[in-house]
Amino acid sequence: MRSFLLRMLLIGILLAALTSILGIFVMAQGNPEAAKVKNPVAASPESIDAGKAIYARRCAVCHGTNGTGGSGSDISPPAPDLTDPEWKHGSTDGEIFDVIKNGIPPELNMEPWGDRIKDPDIWNVVNYVRSLAKKK
Repeated sequence: MRSFLLRMLLIGILLAALTSILGIFVMAQGNPEAAKVKNPVAASPESIDAGKAIYARRCAVCHGTNGTGGSGSDISPPAPDLTDPEWKHGSTDGEIFDVIKNGIPPELNMEPWGDRIKDPDIWNVVNYVRSLAKKK
C-alpha cells in the first residue's frame, strides 16, 4: 500500500511538473492570428515621434522612459524590457499591437489600452517601440 501511494505521489508530481512546463511553453508563444496582421502605418519619423509622445504619457510609467522595463511592485510584476529582440507574447508588429490593444489576460498586468488609444496611435506606439530595439 505504501509503495502504491509513493508511486501515485511521484506520478502526481511528474504530471504537475509537465503541466507547468507545457503551460510556460504555451504562454511563451505569441498570437498566431495577430502575427498575420501587417502594420498599416509606415515607420516614418512622424509616426515614431507620435508614438514616442503616446509612450511617454501612457507606457513609460511601467516600462521606463527608455523601454528597458520597470521595477514592479508588491502587487504587480516588473514590466518587461521592450528593447529585447523577442518577447514572451510575440514580437511581430501585429502581436505587439494586439498586446497593447487587448492587454495580456488573465491577470492583465499589461492592461488593455484599446478603449483609450485609437488604432492608428497604437500603430505609432508599435513603430516607436520597434525603434527602441537594442543595436547589435
